[in-house]
Amino acid sequence: MGRFATGVTIITTEVNGEVHGMTANAFMSVSLEPKLVQISVADKAKMLKLINESGKYAVNILSEDQQEMSMLFAGQIKEERDVQFETFEGLPIIKDSLVSLACKVYDHHVAGDHTLFIGEVMNLKIQDGNPLTIFEGKYKELV
Repeated sequence: MGRFATGVTIITTEVNGEVHGMTANAFMSVSLEPKLVQISVADKAKMLKLINESGKYAVNILSEDQQEMSMLFAGQIKEERDVQFETFEGLPIIKDSLVSLACKVYDHHVAGDHTLFIGEVMNLKIQDGNPLTIFEGKYKELV
């Protein structure tokens, strides 16, 4: 699957006043009416329990300038960093993302060792820029 070039997202949610996030590239559009998107979360990921508890999440599509943010939420950077979140539709979002989609859980399906969350898009926030992409496990720039 590494031969499939994808964008990079950070999934965020908030539970009991604490913000949580995880880097993911398993994200896709599902439906235009209603507006639905899907994310895939591993059974071992802390995010699985958190999304089940909160019932909502944001998908932050990263810009090419946010590689460090991707690495941080993927656990590739171990030292503590001060992440600046904004609030959008009651959800924490990553500042300066290309797109942030505020979603409420519409449905979910267990598939193998992952849970597929289908989210109904409540609102989205867009800004100009180029996406952060990944191919063969390495970050790439659009040419």
